[in-house]
Amino acid sequence: MRRALSGRRLPSQGLLIPEIVDLPEEDCDRLMVHAEALEQLGLAIERFGPGAIAVRETPAMLGEMDVPGLICELADEIAEWDTAEGLSAKLDHVAATMACHGSVRSGRQLRVEEMNALLRQMEETPGSGQCNHGRPTYVELKLSDIERLFGRS
Repeated sequence: MRRALSGRRLPSQGLLIPEIVDLPEEDCDRLMVHAEALEQLGLAIERFGPGAIAVRETPAMLGEMDVPGLICELADEIAEWDTAEGLSAKLDHVAATMACHGSVRSGRQLRVEEMNALLRQMEETPGSGQCNHGRPTYVELKLSDIERLFGRS
């Protein structure tokens, strides 16, 4: 999921009626400087007069959202830090949550082929040693540790 976030334009949801967000003119100017990067993240905006932004598409993975709130947050972030990374962080959080909810849960029985495929995918995935919440996804036990667990030391 994270690879999809970094590789291509994210799927967006077109709005039937564009959401018009009133902002100070300088905030509109700053947002439009980042319009192309925001569009890659699935947020299509355009100028709507001197003090407003029309939002035509939103990132599909965010579902229903507070569009004016998001635009105001992005405008504030750009004004303070000259970056629009907040949307990317939100999308990354959604991807992490979706991955967590779709993960293999404790107690689920897997076939040998599924276990092997999962291990091969983990070998190829950066940061696979822990989940998105920081918990380990596996632990390494030495033979002596296993023997001690079974009273054979």
